[in-house]
Amino acid sequence: QVQLVESGGGLVQAGGSLRLSCAISGSILSFNQIKWHRQGPGKQRELVATIRYSGTTDYADSVKGRFTISRDIAKNTVYLQMNNLKPDDTAVYYCRAQAITNNREYWGQGTQVTVSS
Repeated sequence: QVQLVESGGGLVQAGGSLRLSCAISGSILSFNQIKWHRQGPGKQRELVATIRYSGTTDYADSVKGRFTISRDIAKNTVYLQMNNLKPDDTAVYYCRAQAITNNREYWGQGTQVTVSS
């Protein structure tokens, strides 16, 4: 059973930084792509960043230039470095992975990020 465990959330002031981690049980190279999503209070869940098997990345316009998604294959962990945080970034951040073999998707339990003004 694949498990994704997020960590690294917390309370930070506007302009600050946090690094989220998504630890994956099993090989990170078993997945087509791994994504970070977020859901703010009263908002729909939205896609924040994607890293593909090839290593290429994509970002939502709202976080481009501030967030960076990366991976450590040896540690089976994906990161989301978040800089210059804004109150609008306040949300629960979720990690999502899509398996290569069957396209099945897996989600983590989420980690709370709160940015104070």
